[in-house]
Amino acid sequence: MSKRILVTGAAGFIGSHTAVHLLIRGDSVVGIDNLNSYYSPARKAENLAEVTAAAHTPSQFTFVQEDIRDQQALARLFDAHDIDTVVHLAAMAGVRASIDDPHLYYETNLTGTLNLLEAARTHGVKNFVLASTSSVYGNTDRMPFEEEDPCALPIAPYAASKRAAELLGYTYHHLHKMNFTALRFFTVYGPRGRPDMMAYKILDNIFFGREVPLYNGGQMHRDWTYVGDIVAGVVAAADRPLGYELINLGRGEPVLLADFVTYIEEMTGRPATLVPAPMPDADVLYTYADISKARRLLGYDPKVSVKEGVERFWHWYEKAVLAQSAHTE
Repeated sequence: MSKRILVTGAAGFIGSHTAVHLLIRGDSVVGIDNLNSYYSPARKAENLAEVTAAAHTPSQFTFVQEDIRDQQALARLFDAHDIDTVVHLAAMAGVRASIDDPHLYYETNLTGTLNLLEAARTHGVKNFVLASTSSVYGNTDRMPFEEEDPCALPIAPYAASKRAAELLGYTYHHLHKMNFTALRFFTVYGPRGRPDMMAYKILDNIFFGREVPLYNGGQMHRDWTYVGDIVAGVVAAADRPLGYELINLGRGEPVLLADFVTYIEEMTGRPATLVPAPMPDADVLYTYADISKARRLLGYDPKVSVKEGVERFWHWYEKAVLAQSAHTE
């Protein structure tokens, strides 16, 4: 039975992929995004075009350009659409950028989430899925990262804002019986990725000579997870009211950053010229997801290897970035 699902951040990286998946399978999607300038609004417009093209009928997808910090705008949206489930992917992302503007991160990631929870509560929405982050684990020494970790010592405003949003979700579950699942994403990459993400930045370095730091000589492990696998987990959570749950979505196979750079160099046939830099205080040496809970509760089963995912991302970058750049020169 098809549902009407609100996807916040629908013009973004993971949001656009999630909306496309839902539309293809027959759900109605209401997308909201403020199209801010954190990265190119033109890129977000292209993402939205992909979403619109996936709809079987014009009425299947509705886009609303509003900000989740605006309570009145959210009230109007929920009044106008009978929302079954909220998939909340809108956020200010990026660990390092959050240090420079912590107020914006809290207004968006925490107050924005509160606004959505309140709108969902007053309109009887029973299932709320939040995009959280592996950053909430901070400098934990528990490997792999397990959801039972208290995550009490976040080391950047972004991580703290997401951990606070997870806790706020428990409050709404406890008081209002709302199903709330927080999905902790691990280093997502793939087509339509953000320009501030490492995979994108490496390609920008190779083809446009843009300076990119290589922290700690690339001796940092990341649990790189392909966007299609992440979306499968998000949709599974949207389909399963679970009470209150915190669930890792990763691949469960950390790869050294230096090796990830090598994969991209081999795929493109060109060397990167990254600039050595010390690891920032807000960064960690390792991320590594225990995905046993996701397998058990969501049927989550990541399919795309890092090498295959890099190849898919490279093919997208060729068409979406290099071809457009050549066309505008």
